[in-house]
Amino acid sequence: MPRHSLALAAASSHAGRAAPSPFTADAGAESGFTISDLARDFGVTLRTLRFYEARGLLSPARNGMTRIYSARDRVRLALILKGKQLGFTLVEIRAMLAEEDKAAEGGHDGAASVGGLHLSREQIAEQLELLRTQRGEIETAIGELEETLARMSR
Repeated sequence: MPRHSLALAAASSHAGRAAPSPFTADAGAESGFTISDLARDFGVTLRTLRFYEARGLLSPARNGMTRIYSARDRVRLALILKGKQLGFTLVEIRAMLAEEDKAAEGGHDGAASVGGLHLSREQIAEQLELLRTQRGEIETAIGELEETLARMSR
C-alpha cells in the first residue's frame, strides 16, 4: 500500500486492534503520544514526523529528548496526510492548517469538509484541475511504456 494511502488505514485496524481515530482523543491523549505511537498508527516513518516538525506543521512537547505529541498534533497529522493524499503541497497544507486554527472559533465560511480539511470551492476546483492534468500525463506515460514493453516482447 502506498505510504500516503496508509493514512487512511489509521482509521481501520492495526495488528488486530482498532486504531484510534485520528480525529478523537483516546486514553493515551492524557499523557500524549510518542513519535513511535503516531508513526505506527498512521503508517508513516519517524523521519516523516521529524520532517513535519522541522517545517512547523507539528509541535510536540519535549520531555528531555523525547517528543510528546498532543491530541491536537494527532489531528493535525491526520489533516496533513489527507492534504498530501489530495495532492496539496506542504506550503498549501500549512496555509490550510493556519486557516483551520483561525476558523476554529468562528466556523468555516463557504468551505466544505474533505476528510477533515475545510476547502473553499476555489481550492477544490483548482486541485481537481491539477489532478486531472496529472492523470492525463500519467495515462500518456503509461501508454508509452506499455507500447515500448509490447515492442520488446515481440
